[in-house]
Amino acid sequence: MTIELAIVLALLVAVVALFATEKLSVDLVALVVMAVLLGSGIVTPEEGVSGFSNPATVTIGAMFVLSAALFRTGAVNFVGLLLTRLSRRSFPMALVAIMVLIGGLSAFINNTAAVAIFLPIMLGVSRDIKVSAAKLLMPLSFASMLGGVCTLIGTSTNILVSSIAAQHGQPAFSMFELSSLGLVFFAVGAIYMVVFGVRLIPARETQAELTQKFGMGEYLTDIVLLQEAKSVGTALAETPLVKELDIDIIGLTRDGAMQHMPPPEMVLEARDVLRVRCNVEKIRKLQERQGVVLKGSMRWRDRDLESERATLVEAVIAPNTAVVGKSLKQLQFRTTFGATALAIRHSGQVLHEKLGKTKLKAGDTLLIEARRDRLPQLKEHPAFVIVSEIGLPEFRKEKILPAVAIITGVVATAALEILPIVSSALIGCVLLNLTRCINMEETYRAIEWNIIFLLAGVLTLGIAMEKTGAALVIADSILAVVGEWGPQAVLSAIFLMTMLLTNLMSNAATAALIAPIAIGVANTLAVSPRPFLIAVTFAASLSFMTPVGYQTNTLIYGPGKYRFVDFLRVGTPLNIILWVMATFLIPKIWPW
Repeated sequence: MTIELAIVLALLVAVVALFATEKLSVDLVALVVMAVLLGSGIVTPEEGVSGFSNPATVTIGAMFVLSAALFRTGAVNFVGLLLTRLSRRSFPMALVAIMVLIGGLSAFINNTAAVAIFLPIMLGVSRDIKVSAAKLLMPLSFASMLGGVCTLIGTSTNILVSSIAAQHGQPAFSMFELSSLGLVFFAVGAIYMVVFGVRLIPARETQAELTQKFGMGEYLTDIVLLQEAKSVGTALAETPLVKELDIDIIGLTRDGAMQHMPPPEMVLEARDVLRVRCNVEKIRKLQERQGVVLKGSMRWRDRDLESERATLVEAVIAPNTAVVGKSLKQLQFRTTFGATALAIRHSGQVLHEKLGKTKLKAGDTLLIEARRDRLPQLKEHPAFVIVSEIGLPEFRKEKILPAVAIITGVVATAALEILPIVSSALIGCVLLNLTRCINMEETYRAIEWNIIFLLAGVLTLGIAMEKTGAALVIADSILAVVGEWGPQAVLSAIFLMTMLLTNLMSNAATAALIAPIAIGVANTLAVSPRPFLIAVTFAASLSFMTPVGYQTNTLIYGPGKYRFVDFLRVGTPLNIILWVMATFLIPKIWPW
């Protein structure tokens, strides 16, 4: 046991723990790993930053751009219209349409983007066919994962493992090499969800208006300022109501005219009627304040908080974005976005108090009153996935054919092995910009830079595991437990280990850490590494058992009103079925 080996093993344990607990953002953890390995001299500077130039990292960045171009031109919207028409016929038709259309689309574009685009569509369908959104959103997420394992570009995990294989002298995966097993998994997963899985999903009520869904009835009221009120003559942001009681003023009526989301510099006058958000106790305290009169209670509806100037929207915090771990106060949310958060669905509970201080988590759902003119800014921000139906964005419909042709060319040239996937993807990005299907600003925004930094860091850790022998140490430990039963038992164990890890932490990080170990196992057994790499590839993308292992599950968690146990109930049988199938089918398709 050398010092270098001890450092790498300790770092590996720390990384798994930090990824699973989310104490730090995944990209920051990856950078810390890189810094420790560089500082300790375990990797050279060239090896330390090689993850940024790795073909997998570059290809994944390019695939984000290709997916964004399909959305910007409206090409994906055609699938959305077809899905809507089919789904509105009946609930069984909706399930079949979701599995087939979303699965097929996710084989060629980023899974998370696909689910983010179709979330508001499926919520609309659930209202039209009067079925709980929970019954539709979990199939949506699962279909995207099952579709993603059908092609090389279906998910970043496939590209990543392919690159690791090439680094170790193995042939890179071809475009459709995974399709034989991927399509079998997809068919089995689709049948399971349509016939059995959907019956295990609880039908939680999600059809109410937003004010009812977030329980705003006890947290909204109108108050009248009399002449003697302390707040009269002060700017809205400086009024004692805001400073002393931490109340949000979301509307103001003066001379019969209602103004939603009044500016903070607006000076209050006597007889102003303020619409405020606060809890029952604070409302009672208001009654004791001189010069403040409460108006009669009312049944709040969404339209009471909406106007030509303002609207209510529901937004989900996207995984692995810059706002995760920060509070609304730190983000200066109202100033930055011209919006006010009225409630937050956080860890399964609806919060109405101390919203400004609550640390946001991926999957949190916010009820937001936003100015209509600032809504595009909120929609464009990568951290917020708007799930309310607020109208379709402007598409560049005249660019649909060029975009589809370019992306088809990317797939075709890679599939026919005319060019490596990294080359065809980069050329595709350049052509999309030259043809104005997408511009450079949108290109930069489309790339999920936190994923790029995550990949760079974990690839550096993979290099360190190879250099120090940590990968072989772990491989030997696995063989000591299951090696006597032969390669098939070892493959089954690696599949299970990868599958369990990916339900707790990033699928890309899981694949990057386990793939070198799988190669070490194969070398020790003197068999082909291919079946083991295929096992890692599939297992790292099959995160059905938790809402945190895969980004698409995190996105649907809040809007579907799911609980953690719902994913265990529905996802565990599917994971077990696919694990058993993989154990027997992978060696048949990819011999030892």
